[in-house]
Amino acid sequence: MNGGIIAILITLTVIGGVSVSTVAYFTLQRHRADAVAMAGYRKLAEEAVANQEALRAELEAVTARLTAVEELLRSVDA
Repeated sequence: MNGGIIAILITLTVIGGVSVSTVAYFTLQRHRADAVAMAGYRKLAEEAVANQEALRAELEAVTARLTAVEELLRSVDA
């Protein structure tokens, strides 16, 4: 009777270890996939910031030109 219980305990321990290892492996794979996705989002965010800065610089140039045109029109009226 004791040998049967010991065999069952050993079997359950092995099955438990394999189960825990399998769950840990798939959890690790999910975290790796999340890390890859986050890297992609980070790259998109950096590109968006760069584009926004370029647009801001272009808007400043257009504003400067518009100011010059307004001054020219005011000088013509006066």
